[in-house]
Amino acid sequence: MPKALTAKGTATRQRIIDGAAAEIHDRGVLAITLDDVCRRTATSKGQLFHYFPDGREELLLAVAEREAERVLEDQQPHLGQLTSWSAWESWRDAVVLRYQRQGMNCPLGVLITELGRSTPAAQLVTARLIERWEYQLLVGIREMQQHGHISEGLDAERTAAAILAAVQGGVTILMSTGSSAHLEAALDTSLLFLRLAH
Repeated sequence: MPKALTAKGTATRQRIIDGAAAEIHDRGVLAITLDDVCRRTATSKGQLFHYFPDGREELLLAVAEREAERVLEDQQPHLGQLTSWSAWESWRDAVVLRYQRQGMNCPLGVLITELGRSTPAAQLVTARLIERWEYQLLVGIREMQQHGHISEGLDAERTAAAILAAVQGGVTILMSTGSSAHLEAALDTSLLFLRLAH
């Protein structure tokens, strides 16, 4: 990202990212070109390369980072307030709704695949998302432990990791079948496990 962008520059860069994301949502990542993004965002090729000097790959990476942010944003405010059983249930519902709306199309997954899952940049986007998501779950579990709702003996770190793994497994099946049943089962079983860990 160019250093010391003006407010206008930041807005233009974000408009390009949002336009590229919209193109990907509408047509898929393989179908879009930089010309498509320029048309959609009313920017020139010169502007696009000013903000994304490495071209398409750098732009796709920026879109992937934005899509990763949306994964977490769509779970708020519940994910950041897991301090009661009702908050956990609200979070569960928000996760299910988010992925039901997404359906079988996962823009982030497609973008990461296009960038190459083994490339450091793509791995970093995924790792940051997992780390931040898992941390929020960990904080929630520890909050519940402090209030006596969950046993102090429960390994909070491993449990947060297991819940996230269960969610991702359910999401993977949803993307293959179009059904959220496994995701809902994974979340319900995870919450039941937490409730029983008293």
